[in-house]
Amino acid sequence: MTDTPSSSAPASTPLRIGDPAPELVLPDQTGTPRSLAQLRGSRPAVVYFYPKDNTPGCTAQACAFRDEFDDFRKLDAIVIGISSDTPESHAAFAKRFRLPFVLLSDVSGLARALFGVPKTLGLFPGRVTYVIDASGIVRRIFSSQLQATRHIREALDALRPA
Repeated sequence: MTDTPSSSAPASTPLRIGDPAPELVLPDQTGTPRSLAQLRGSRPAVVYFYPKDNTPGCTAQACAFRDEFDDFRKLDAIVIGISSDTPESHAAFAKRFRLPFVLLSDVSGLARALFGVPKTLGLFPGRVTYVIDASGIVRRIFSSQLQATRHIREALDALRPA
């Protein structure tokens, strides 16, 4: 199944706080096409891009999102992970680590381009988390390849009332 973004946003233009989140349709870990708007509905979303299933940093990040999942739920937010891995890889990753959230497959890299996720050192897929409010506006962006588990704290802080 191919990924099909449905936005006319220019590729590789980094999103900024206050920008609307791009609309896209990607297959989830079951191969079912899912749109970001459908998944989010009228709730806030935490969309995190990560390099690869089953690598140490990505596993630590996914498990940290899993471990704090009840806190996200209490804030009425959904969590969505996106990488270039296949739906089959995502299914095995989600099962192995009991991940309670959706993983989307961006094999072609189109979602990364729409969000403007940079490569680390120009080589590796970047690790960036976007907090999107209930109306679809980007409210927080956190990028750190090495501080994988800090993405969770940053997202929760952005979702909590001031």
